[in-house]
Amino acid sequence: MQRIFVTGISTEVGKTIASAIIVEALEADYWKPVQAGELDDTDSHKVARLISNNKSKIHPCNYELHTPMSPHAAAEIDGVTIDLNNISEPETDNHLVIEGAGGLLVPLNDNDTIFDLILPNYKVVVVSRHYLGSINHTLLTIDRLKTKGFDVSIVFNGNEHSTTESIILKKTGVTSIGRINEEKAIDQTMIKKYAERFRPALGSI
Repeated sequence: MQRIFVTGISTEVGKTIASAIIVEALEADYWKPVQAGELDDTDSHKVARLISNNKSKIHPCNYELHTPMSPHAAAEIDGVTIDLNNISEPETDNHLVIEGAGGLLVPLNDNDTIFDLILPNYKVVVVSRHYLGSINHTLLTIDRLKTKGFDVSIVFNGNEHSTTESIILKKTGVTSIGRINEEKAIDQTMIKKYAERFRPALGSI
C-alpha cells in the first residue's frame, strides 16, 4: 500500500485540495499529523467534506494547535512542545495520504521540521502554485527531497503557465501528476473530476 506525503513550496498553495484529490483517486486514508489554527474547520474536516467514496478514513491529528502560525510558534502559545516521538503513522491496511503543514522546512520545534515527518518509504508529492518566485521555491524543495533520496512527483495548482511548468520539469526530471486549474467551486464534483484525471499518473508513481 502506498504512503504519499503531500508537501508544498509554501503555505496556501493548495496542499489540502491536492490531498483530497489524491485521497479520492486512490480511495486512500488521510492523516494530518499537525494542524495549526482553524480547529473548527481543520484540513481533516475539509478533506472529509470533499471526498465522496465510502472507503477512505480520516485519521486524527496528533497535534491540534489553536493559532494559525508555524507549528513551533503555535505550540509555544499553547504551552506544548511538539515531540516527534508522539507522532506515529496510524495503522491502516489502506493507502495513506499524509499532509504536511506549510513548506518542507517549517519548524516543529527547535530541532525538527516538517521534513522530519517524511519517512524513507514515503513517496512525496510537491504542490507548486504559480507566483513570482515559485520556480525558485519549487526547485529548492524538490532538490532537497531528491538529495535525500525521495521519490518525488509534482502537482501544479493554478491555471496553465507553460514556461514555468516546463522549466521546472526539465530541471528536476520529476513526474507531473497533473494541474489543478482555478475553479469556481471546490466541492465533491470538482474533486471527483480531478481524481479521475490524476488516477492514471498516481498509479504509476
